[in-house]
Amino acid sequence: MAFIVCEPCIKCRYTECAGVCPVTCFHAGETMLVIDPDECIDCGVCVNECPVHAIYSEDEVPAKWQDYIELNTRFAKEWPAIEESGEPLDTAEEFRYVKDKRADFSPNPTEDI
Repeated sequence: MAFIVCEPCIKCRYTECAGVCPVTCFHAGETMLVIDPDECIDCGVCVNECPVHAIYSEDEVPAKWQDYIELNTRFAKEWPAIEESGEPLDTAEEFRYVKDKRADFSPNPTEDI
């Protein structure tokens, strides 16, 4: 069972999770990261690295974020893979505790990692 990046990542895009991942399963979009479920080895090392607690085991994704399972699967095939930690988005601190950020999601791949 894979891990899933959910809504708290939007407009933050902290990348500490990608830096500790032993495989290349993280992909970067303009406003968030996703995990490729076909590459994820279910080790869980990324979970505690996320400062906004956006990563959940697929079977523990909260009901309100169930659509992020499909979102991760879809965009992992479209966005570039990342292997290292980098700087978060400039909006990270401002949006760190914001709820209901789905409207701020962008389907575009990142151009700055």
